[in-house]
Amino acid sequence: MEPAGGERETFRFPRPLEEGIVISRPNRFIMMVGADGRIIKCHCPTTGRLGDAKISSLPCLFSRTDGGTGKTQGTVQAISFGPVAAKRRTWIGINQSAANRYVEFFLEKGMLSRMASGPVRREVKLGNSRIDFLVGDTYVEVKTPLIMLPTGSVEKAAHSRFNSFDRLIKHMTELSAALKDGKKAAIAMCYLYDAPAFRPPPRDRYNGRILDASRRATESGVRRWQVNLGVSRDGVRLISYHQNDLEPSAVPAKRRATGPTSTEP
Repeated sequence: MEPAGGERETFRFPRPLEEGIVISRPNRFIMMVGADGRIIKCHCPTTGRLGDAKISSLPCLFSRTDGGTGKTQGTVQAISFGPVAAKRRTWIGINQSAANRYVEFFLEKGMLSRMASGPVRREVKLGNSRIDFLVGDTYVEVKTPLIMLPTGSVEKAAHSRFNSFDRLIKHMTELSAALKDGKKAAIAMCYLYDAPAFRPPPRDRYNGRILDASRRATESGVRRWQVNLGVSRDGVRLISYHQNDLEPSAVPAKRRATGPTSTEP
């Protein structure tokens, strides 16, 4: 993956994040976090699963809610799958909503100029959808995958197979249509950690629709980029970004030799 270059601009948090331990996740919106001898009720900024891991007892970074008088006293921003006793941690950001703010920051700083450059507009209507950004003449839709994460040796949890891709397929279709009007279009797959290059999975009975939509979008000229961001206590930095328009083999998975690949489309 191509490095981001020598620029050191960082998205800074209003104040440094605090470290704690996830005690439990009683529902998809809440995480109970232990820190400084107290239990803090925190907002979970993603309602989906976090890889295939059981998250109780995992280290986390969280931000405090101003005033702390609402339903929650903070928001969990990142988790670590490393040992609790480790002196240095590798953090994986989980705030999918904030990912758009991070990408917007780096777009405005011109640090993603190979993907898109120019004035940045947010939430731009396109057909029947709203696309995250229009940057110059390029529509940019940001996706933050959290289904497949490098969970390492932590205890695993049973999950059903994710196969709800309707919103992403709709956006791919709208972006493809935009190219007919002379605009450019890109899907930015934003990973809030230093992820390896994305490899599309082989076709199976679950992912055929999204793989077909992705292939059609690529053939129409929609570019796919991977953006890796690093989350720390102080803020978010751009690690690297590169174009990634790889398409999966049309050969069904059961007929192919086994090998390392992502199962997330």
